[in-house]
Amino acid sequence: MSELCPCGSSKHYSKCCGRFLDQGQSAKTPEQLMRSRYSAYALGGYGNYLYNTWHSSTRNSLSPEILNESEHEWVALEVIYKSQKGNEGVIEFKAQYLLSADKLSHLHERSSFVRESGQWFYVSGDIYE
Repeated sequence: MSELCPCGSSKHYSKCCGRFLDQGQSAKTPEQLMRSRYSAYALGGYGNYLYNTWHSSTRNSLSPEILNESEHEWVALEVIYKSQKGNEGVIEFKAQYLLSADKLSHLHERSSFVRESGQWFYVSGDIYE
């Protein structure tokens, strides 16, 4: 894939989220993990990646198969706030998706991340209206 990354970084996919989704590299920051997870949802078919980067304490009854299913067509990502202190991180973002053929909606979330044994995991998110 030689096109721009869906996460909105203006980098080529292979140099951005493709490193994590296709090449098996681990995200070094919570923002990289959040962006790669957004790209996984936007591209679809990356249920294993989403499952493996979701902290086991909060993924409950989710499965890679469920996470492979796409509910929306994601079209844009905006990072509003990011913070990392030690092994904890917070990212606030807005992700736009198509509600219908001509109407956009968005998900506004403040996500929490934790690093364990050098790997970042998504823990949970608070959704705002």
